Amino acid sequence: MATRTDVGRRAERASDRIMGVHDETRWGVLTGEFWTMIVVALAVLIAAAIADNFAARSAWWIVGVIASAYIVSRGLAKSGTSHRTPDR
Repeated sequence: MATRTDVGRRAERASDRIMGVHDETRWGVLTGEFWTMIVVALAVLIAAAIADNFAARSAWWIVGVIASAYIVSRGLAKSGTSHRTPDR
């Protein structure tokens, strides 16, 4: 049975073959921040659709803040990494 790190490494190798070598510490889709952002954004939008006192405009504003925070966090994560050479 493949462990989560094995799956991550295979995904990294596949992305390197498809998109070339990248400087990112980990492929963005494999990070916990990405999936947390998706889950929280969906929860906010579902809550706005169900609740009578939660306006859609407010929900989309909150989702925008969540997405902006994710973008900033990825930028900070990438800013601390050094450039990798193609031979790693």
